Amino acid sequence: MGAQNPRLPIHTHSTVFIDLLSVVSAVAPFDVVLQTRLGAVRFLAHFTRKFLSLGPGFQIVIKTTFFRMTDSKEAMEVESIESVQVLDSEDVSKTSMEIGDPSKNVMAAGTTGSVTCSLHPLVIMNVSEHWTRARAQNEENGLPQVFGALIGKQKGRNIEIMNSFELVFSTIGEDTFIDRDYYNMKEEQFKQVFMEMDFIGWYTTGGPANNSDIKVHKQICDINESPILLKLNPCDKNIDLLPVSLYETVIDLVNGEATMLFVPLTYTLATEEAERIGVDHVARMSSMDSGESSLVAEHLTAQHSAIKMLHSRVRLVLEYMKAIQNGDLPRNHEILRDAYSLCHRLPVVQSLRFRQDFYNQCNDVGLMTYLGALTKSCNDLNQFVNKFNILYERQALGRRMRGILSW
Repeated sequence: MGAQNPRLPIHTHSTVFIDLLSVVSAVAPFDVVLQTRLGAVRFLAHFTRKFLSLGPGFQIVIKTTFFRMTDSKEAMEVESIESVQVLDSEDVSKTSMEIGDPSKNVMAAGTTGSVTCSLHPLVIMNVSEHWTRARAQNEENGLPQVFGALIGKQKGRNIEIMNSFELVFSTIGEDTFIDRDYYNMKEEQFKQVFMEMDFIGWYTTGGPANNSDIKVHKQICDINESPILLKLNPCDKNIDLLPVSLYETVIDLVNGEATMLFVPLTYTLATEEAERIGVDHVARMSSMDSGESSLVAEHLTAQHSAIKMLHSRVRLVLEYMKAIQNGDLPRNHEILRDAYSLCHRLPVVQSLRFRQDFYNQCNDVGLMTYLGALTKSCNDLNQFVNKFNILYERQALGRRMRGILSW
């Protein structure tokens, strides 16, 4: 950024005009230019009002002109960016970026996020599934808006959003109220399974953040002092970027009042190996009519085909050896040398440690198979008990009805 040189102010009866010149670098980002312009305008407005002792009714009109200098081998180009700022002397904190309906402007200008977020794909799929299910159940009510809680881990300024669950809410007029009792119950249940995870924030669906989100966010602040808002736009047509936005809140002065505003956060996608496999299955699972399939399924199919082919070739070599041993085929020394070298390529391990590890792995596989069979048996037994209870209740009800009719 270059130096900013304000010209001498020339004021009339009720208006003070200030012409601000500034030279910016060619590599300066445009958002940095705008932020610097806003700071300079605020400073000049405050200084002018104090220096001239302006009373009520005066206005300060500030015209800012920026010259962007671009160095090149052929010539030097100058780009002029002009804008007009109108400030009332009674409230110099108002700018063209802040004047308007405060209920519509809920974004903090010129503020960057204070935390770094890592978002797991499972959370995005949970929110998308929640919204899709709500829309399918209430098709006549248009596009629904759903709410839920985000859980994960936080270490200092690093936040990892790992999972989510739904929240029950009620709507009175245009206000939304979160059911706190339902949240407490779900949090207790999740704590029993995910003890290392804590409440991080909440999620909802829709377009950009608005005043309704601020009202709900204030309710969430009773649970967590600085929650994170995740907003998914299911109607976004942009296929290049994820329709997911993360926000945190700051308290800023707007029109002389302390107001809660949203600050957008940058995030990265993070996943684990088991989660990657599961999400891939869910995301790419298709019907039998479609030709698409999971990448993991394709990989396992390729491995199965390779092992099957290897088994057939080894069996062919074994049958050839048996045929030579029985005298059915003549000896081919070249083939025998290849088979001998192939056998010596296999790692032959005869140590005690290998046997222990091998048997431990076999026992683990057998135990997993046994647990699967045991789980299936428990499920069958549970279904049998449910059917027996239903049948017994019907028989008992029939006997009571016959007893009543006999009276």
